[in-house]
Amino acid sequence: MPKQARGFTLLELMVVVALVALATAGATLALRDSSATRLEREGLRLSALLESARAQSRTSGVPVLWRQRPDGFEFVGVKPRRDAHSSLAEPRTWLDPATRAEVTQPSGAQVLVLGPEPLIAAQRLVLLQGERQLTLATDGLSPFAVVSTP
Repeated sequence: MPKQARGFTLLELMVVVALVALATAGATLALRDSSATRLEREGLRLSALLESARAQSRTSGVPVLWRQRPDGFEFVGVKPRRDAHSSLAEPRTWLDPATRAEVTQPSGAQVLVLGPEPLIAAQRLVLLQGERQLTLATDGLSPFAVVSTP
């Protein structure tokens, strides 16, 4: 009688290693700080909306202003569009009700001016959620983007 082999096959070991890797990846994603994720999502959404309003201001030739509201923000100067699923003319709420915003540049400004000229003034906006903050800025030529705070 031949001796029976003991141990695991290479395929069995590879399946176990793959399962451990998947479990580790799932645990890593589950443990990610959700408040940081919410603030990042809010920042990306707002920067996209600011650029959309800026483009709309340039094409229409009408200045568009961004301003904060008690429950969110709005774009002033945008004409409502009947053919659009979602218009910038409608007031927006924050994705997270704990979000606040402060315009930090230009100093003392309460609104951001988004056009209609291709080159606008340098502007900076800070999003706050509790102790966390995220800064969106433009130098006037480049799009609004998340920047690191000094």
